[in-house]
Amino acid sequence: MKPTLVLVGRPNVGKSTLFNRMTRSRDAIVADIPGLTRDRHYGHGRMGDKPYLVVDTGGFEPTVTEGILHEMARQTRQAIDEADLVLFIVDGRTGLTPQDKIIAEQLRKTGRKILLVVNKTEGMASSVVTAEFHELGLGDPCAVSAVHGDNVNELVELALLDFPQPEEDETKDKHPKIAIVGRPNVGKSTLVNTLLGEERVIAFDQPGTTRNSIYIDFERNGRPYTLIDTAGLRRRGKVLETIEKFSVVKTLQAVEDANVVVLVLDASSEISDQDAHIAGFILEAGRALVLAINKWDGLDNYQRDTIKSEIARKLPFLLNFAKFHYISALRGTGIKGLLPSIDAAYAAATAQLSTPKLTRILMAAVEKQPPPRAGVSRPKLRYAHQGGSNPPLIVIHGNALDHVSSTYQRYLENTFRTAFQLEGTPLRVEFKTGRNPYAGRSPAPLSEAEAKRAHRRRRFGRKKYG
Repeated sequence: MKPTLVLVGRPNVGKSTLFNRMTRSRDAIVADIPGLTRDRHYGHGRMGDKPYLVVDTGGFEPTVTEGILHEMARQTRQAIDEADLVLFIVDGRTGLTPQDKIIAEQLRKTGRKILLVVNKTEGMASSVVTAEFHELGLGDPCAVSAVHGDNVNELVELALLDFPQPEEDETKDKHPKIAIVGRPNVGKSTLVNTLLGEERVIAFDQPGTTRNSIYIDFERNGRPYTLIDTAGLRRRGKVLETIEKFSVVKTLQAVEDANVVVLVLDASSEISDQDAHIAGFILEAGRALVLAINKWDGLDNYQRDTIKSEIARKLPFLLNFAKFHYISALRGTGIKGLLPSIDAAYAAATAQLSTPKLTRILMAAVEKQPPPRAGVSRPKLRYAHQGGSNPPLIVIHGNALDHVSSTYQRYLENTFRTAFQLEGTPLRVEFKTGRNPYAGRSPAPLSEAEAKRAHRRRRFGRKKYG
């Protein structure tokens, strides 16, 4: 098992910066703004032959009893319960604060092993900057600079000192990555918590609660999954804050990283153009898609029929392949069929399609409906093979395929989708025309003998036919 190292401290002491250093990534959003991180964020790291799991948490405000800060503190306490070692981060430039003393007292009560880390010590004498933090009674402080990387490797070595080296490296199984995407306040975090069966991420009645993309591993019926809770996507003109722009980038990266995307729609409000834009981006990324229409329990029959007609009008390009689920993430109704649809979409997106069967289906489709003529000739489709997966890519070879119309291409896509029962994933068809070996080459000049023979044939033809 990998040891779990949890980063804890008051807001804006550099926890997310240290998280990025320890994971050698840029997964955590970093800015000079207190309270940026809210949910606990997991990442993998390695020091030599020792792998470890590091957890970034929000600014710890243990005395707050309500609001978003209280939810953040609850997330931090849950992370501490999972920790093998707590890295208590304090600010060397601000010095010891009363809040640091409160957090230290709370950490001592947990019984976890604690390592005191004094951050932001670049350009300062370690013995001087750490002197006042001995008052906390947590052992010798370790002075680091997360921004510049000073002493971070030494910190990790010290943190892993008491943990044995694993006998063999852990291997990662291929399993579905599921991104939960939608507009702000449609119930994405509530859906994540319902699927997990615990309050894993902060679900708060306030748009913009989730700021970073949170990756969560879980298992259901013996099968592993990774859920990705993402920030809400608003219209570009309404994204004004720098932090929200970073959140949007993280969400789009999560869509690219996922195998299946669950697009959450809010049934209590109308289906907006932004929902269509998000769905269009998912399809452009080539990701398998499942639709979850949330807050369905609060509607009467007339409102439900209205929402269904709006979906058919504004999202018609999803009707022929995506599965629809009408759910209540808060009450848990309609959730049962969601994971089977995700499994089916993942299987379709990663399906292996045999070349002989693809070619037979292609020939049957051409025989049933030949491609329209392009001028004097008709495109000739000879054979097909699979060129990729997630999404499935079918490459068709033949002659004059540059003239195949988009309508006929959609006809072939629907034919392949029906034949292989590919539900929940977009399908792409690509045409490759055989190269003409004589294209661009002028004929070789005739020899003297060939020119004379051609001249005699022309004279004979004129005499015979006039």
